[in-house]
Amino acid sequence: MKKMSFLNNLYKKKKLQIVAPSENVKTAYLQRSDESLTSAKTVLSIGNLKDSVALSYYSMYHCLLALLFRVGIKCENHAAAIILLRKVFEIDNRKISKSKEERVDNQYYVGFRLEQEEAQNSINTAEEFITEIIEFIDKLNEQDIQHYRKKARNIIQ
Repeated sequence: MKKMSFLNNLYKKKKLQIVAPSENVKTAYLQRSDESLTSAKTVLSIGNLKDSVALSYYSMYHCLLALLFRVGIKCENHAAAIILLRKVFEIDNRKISKSKEERVDNQYYVGFRLEQEEAQNSINTAEEFITEIIEFIDKLNEQDIQHYRKKARNIIQ
């Protein structure tokens, strides 16, 4: 129940809204996802492990936002978007949740030791997640979109 009141609070504050589905916004977020993933690989290649982990997460998050906008859900909160992935679409959100935790640990706290292999694993996880979400988006039809919009409305209002 706590998660639902969290979502409901965001809805009341207009940080979570049901909006018109947007193919254009979806496409723009998929482009940002691709850019973040490319950047994650680039900064990894020069040894910037922490930023690589952060960019891997953002590539996943932007892909998730693409899915949300495709069905007409605007969400301005990372945690809420991740919850909606599971609650509305019934997609396992553990990969993106773990990636978010790793990003927070590496961006905001000092003293974490990060290995090259861990940063590469973040990129691999992001690639898997993005592939899964894009395949899901590509299979959506108008009936699916209406179903997910109704489900989201019932969850957040």
